[in-house]
Amino acid sequence: MSSGSGKRVVVTGATGNVGTSVVRLLAEDPEVESVVGLARRLPDRRPPGTQWSTFDLGAEGAGLAEVFEGADAVVHLAWAFQPTHDPAVTWRTNVLGSLRVFEAVAAADVPVLVHASSVGAYSPGPKERTVGESWPTHGWPDAAYCREKAYLERALDTFERDHPGIRVVRMRPAFLFKREAASEQRRIFGGRLLPGPVFRPELLPFLPDVPGLRMQALHTDDAAEAYRLAVRTDVGGPFNLAADPPLDAALLAEMFDARLVRLPRPAARAAIAAAWGLRLLPASPHLFDAVLRLPLMDCTRARVELGWRPQRTATEVLAEFLHGVRAGAGAPTEPLRGRKVG
Repeated sequence: MSSGSGKRVVVTGATGNVGTSVVRLLAEDPEVESVVGLARRLPDRRPPGTQWSTFDLGAEGAGLAEVFEGADAVVHLAWAFQPTHDPAVTWRTNVLGSLRVFEAVAAADVPVLVHASSVGAYSPGPKERTVGESWPTHGWPDAAYCREKAYLERALDTFERDHPGIRVVRMRPAFLFKREAASEQRRIFGGRLLPGPVFRPELLPFLPDVPGLRMQALHTDDAAEAYRLAVRTDVGGPFNLAADPPLDAALLAEMFDARLVRLPRPAARAAIAAAWGLRLLPASPHLFDAVLRLPLMDCTRARVELGWRPQRTATEVLAEFLHGVRAGAGAPTEPLRGRKVG
């Protein structure tokens, strides 16, 4: 435990989309004395009350337990989405790196572990109703992202059994967006050559309507607030995090004032698969398959036990994100650098 009057919290993946928001909110919390951010590359700036340390979870080596020594909580966010063409690389960072984090938490006797799971960990489910945290978490096995998230759910089952004295919280957020992450997410999912300014209503008179393409979204800052509450609230287990309303083609068409064009699933997947195979599109067709099957989540538990409520609707989140994409918005960390193209 920390020697001062407040908590000491270590955050992995502290310079990414979620990490920057979590670090900022924890640093502003009067109950938190210090925040230690771990990242492969240090940021240009840091909030008051924070320290930074370089650490590559994908690399072999000891020392992580020493970094966690004396912490009151570890918030594990580090994750690599790319390269989708080489899943062994993402497995090394995401799965093996996470297992190192879990082992180090136990070795350093950290009392709280808050882990970033995802809606992607869920098995295929309904789109016409919501499901709670008891829905199976076996993912969509063809998609590396879902496969890795689901594997870590099983790893945490074993971890909790073997370390009953550690309070483990699993956050399962919907897709997370904010203006500062717009350029990074355009590069991750659309590619470096996709120009941000193309996302303007006047340039998109038609939008594809793919059956089953219905998903939830959440502002990253709202997700970060749930992480902050989990650090300081005596709760455990999984929490769904999402904002209303669910996003679908009809809502997007209204936002862009565009006409919908029905596009069958096989045609949409074939186009994505061709672009991915030619390395023109970083997002794999397997992830597209998973999104079509992800369930909609019920967030009652987060509201009741954490006292959490999102401050922005999913529509507001998407509008902010699209504006950020068009403007090439970013933040002063290496993952979030702002660029319109490139």
